[in-house]
Amino acid sequence: MNKYSRKDYEKDFPDDAACLEWLKERRWPDGIYCEKCKQITKHYRVTNRSAYACKVCGNHVYPMAGTILEHSSTPLKVWFHAFFLMANTRCGISAKQLQRETGVTYKTAWRMFKQVRSMLADNDMLEGSSVELDDAYFGGKRRGKRGRGAEAKTIAIAAVQRQGRVRAKVVKNLRKSTVTAFVVETVKPNSILYTDEFRSYRAVEKLGYDHKQIEHNAKIYVKGDTHTNNIEGFWSLVKRGIDGVYHKVDKKYLQDYLNEYAFRYNRRKDEKPMFWAFLERLTTTV
Repeated sequence: MNKYSRKDYEKDFPDDAACLEWLKERRWPDGIYCEKCKQITKHYRVTNRSAYACKVCGNHVYPMAGTILEHSSTPLKVWFHAFFLMANTRCGISAKQLQRETGVTYKTAWRMFKQVRSMLADNDMLEGSSVELDDAYFGGKRRGKRGRGAEAKTIAIAAVQRQGRVRAKVVKNLRKSTVTAFVVETVKPNSILYTDEFRSYRAVEKLGYDHKQIEHNAKIYVKGDTHTNNIEGFWSLVKRGIDGVYHKVDKKYLQDYLNEYAFRYNRRKDEKPMFWAFLERLTTTV
């Protein structure tokens, strides 16, 4: 992945005007279609407003409309700074750092990051023929017991196509019905599913999936092509990030954090800088 430095960022987005111009060009690369004139017309920036006006009829368009930036009183430069900070880390970044670097309040910084994560959700099905499936537990008030059966933990399940994308979701439990529902909405039919020996995973066989299990309880972790190393690697990345940067995440916000880690993981092999992936997501979710 090509590196996009802070110097590059400051050159491309020195102020709010540059950020708004980028948004306008991204949303209307072939020119703005005026709803009143019923054609593409020239538009000019309206002074002291985040809008562009049609040169013919004066109708206004707002590049931020429909995005997470709409109705925000926070300067665009600060929003783009938040995208830059989030894009240039593997394990996440705290709202405290955004507060330090931009001068916004902690409450504003936290709300901004929450808004950014909300646009990173990916609901496309996995397309690989070999998919690994595994669950993970987060949080909890009691020390001691870990893993399946641990009390007061938040449960998440994830699937990753080998050499490809990952999908992760917070779930209430790991009953067979919950597992199969996740698989049906995430993994295309005729895929090979690789899991550990947890009994709920066996239910996927009735759905027509080829299912291979590795016996972790017997301390067997790889047997030919049967393993769950990729999905375990993803969970390790998520847990290291949460423990090291955020320390803990409230249950009701965990899905947002999973969306962020999955978004970054799914673009780990992209040639373009992660920063541009964040910005493009801003406009593709409109």
